[in-house]
Amino acid sequence: MVILSSLLQVLIFPLAGLYILSWVAFAPLIVALLRARPVGALEIAGTVNLQAAKPGQAFLLAYVSGIVWYAGTCYWIYNTMHEYGGLSTPLALLALFLFCLYLGLYHGLFGLLFSLTVGPGRDNRRALVAAPFLWIAVELARTRVTGFPWNLLGTAQVDNISLSRITTWTGVYGVSFEIMLVNVAVAASFLVPRKKRSTLLIASLVAASVLQAGRLVNAPALPADHAALLVQENIPVDATWTRDTFERTLRQLTDLTAKAVAANSSGAPDSKPGKVDLIVWPESPAPFFASDPLFRGPVSEMARETHTWVVTGAIGSTPALGSGRPASQVFNSAAVVSPSGDWTARYDKVHLVPFGEYLPFPRLFAFAGGLTKEVGEFQPGASRAPLDAGSMRLGVFICYESVFPGEVREFANQGAQVLVNLSNDGWYGDSGAYAQHLNQTRMRAIENDRWLLSATNTGVTASIDPYGRTVARLPRKERVALVAPYALTSVTTFYTRHGDWFCRLCAIISAGALLTRFGLRMKAGKKAKVSS
Repeated sequence: MVILSSLLQVLIFPLAGLYILSWVAFAPLIVALLRARPVGALEIAGTVNLQAAKPGQAFLLAYVSGIVWYAGTCYWIYNTMHEYGGLSTPLALLALFLFCLYLGLYHGLFGLLFSLTVGPGRDNRRALVAAPFLWIAVELARTRVTGFPWNLLGTAQVDNISLSRITTWTGVYGVSFEIMLVNVAVAASFLVPRKKRSTLLIASLVAASVLQAGRLVNAPALPADHAALLVQENIPVDATWTRDTFERTLRQLTDLTAKAVAANSSGAPDSKPGKVDLIVWPESPAPFFASDPLFRGPVSEMARETHTWVVTGAIGSTPALGSGRPASQVFNSAAVVSPSGDWTARYDKVHLVPFGEYLPFPRLFAFAGGLTKEVGEFQPGASRAPLDAGSMRLGVFICYESVFPGEVREFANQGAQVLVNLSNDGWYGDSGAYAQHLNQTRMRAIENDRWLLSATNTGVTASIDPYGRTVARLPRKERVALVAPYALTSVTTFYTRHGDWFCRLCAIISAGALLTRFGLRMKAGKKAKVSS
């Protein structure tokens, strides 16, 4: 049952993408936790009388599920560490295994907490009611404590327009809660007496069908009165750079950009709706330093030639204005260039990728010599303030930051009128990671009711509307530009204004359920002593 649940959890995320299975994926795990050990007696029908797992057993069962789930959805870590991290095959496999052992602890934590809410005897009602709250509390811990909220459960329903709109109030955690609620109902149908089983199972599946039917809803197209040019650079992650290749690549990119802008605006007045008013270059594996005249010069000239604002991924070698940091540090940045060629603003990535942009606990990982040579030494930025591009306010965040709901919302809450994600998804190869990343990015657009421009090095480069739909996109692994429609808005959602209130409430309710259960056990223990 545990392995079955793990495999179902894997299948609901890309590349398999069998999203409908999300409504039943956790039910086998819940049943396994509540029917884990025999009491010793036989029921009338001759089957073994089973009861809930003890806390240690529950932790191990759920932990195994988590390990298998991470191995099945984040298998791409092996290739990234092996191909680009400089690790040998055995060490890359070890890195993936340790990653799964670590992150699987959160599934284990869910199993442990779940078992602690089980009532006396075979009374599982309190545990079943608590399960959705416990799961959201664990997702919150995974986001805030470990900093790896990859594939939060609710992301599986990003294409479900009716259901996903709840995220404008609760964030993605609200959809996770709905999914777990249905899974609990499905699990409960296998725990009740046989004569009630069919009725409850049918009701649960009907509820899942009604919720899943939201995928059939086609919301009206949203007006887009602006257009951005998103340039997909398609630069190999492991390219070898000389001055000649650097200048040739930069020349090709500026020529591609200028021609695409000219083709889009040819013969059109400046007031034409959809005329390109923003150029976006992604996070890049190329050594594009914001302070390098060889890079700044051509980009500034491109901005002047096209009379257009430019946002470009770059390596910031000095701190952004007002950060108060020494000038020797290096940042993963996004720079804004005005139509006059001036470099007017910069965002320094705040949430860096462990083992990609910095090495946590370098002494602990000293054995991985190849890894320590390849890992960047970037410093985190200090602000998530929007960047001004003329009359536009841009919420620019970089790559991995798009998986953090509470962090992206800060840009919109501070006045960003459109969200812009710069990413280098070339690290993922052809694994499911690029599609998983895209779905998580799309959920940020829904939560904040914002258009989102996703500019990536190898794809998927796309324009995403406030319903999370990709209204325009490029094929992967091609050097080409996309004219991406978008609109500006200053309206804020409840989630944008109040953040992760829902998952914090779930954590409080979970704590209350656990404290109540401990109180009842202590009260029962005192009664037992008195009666004896």
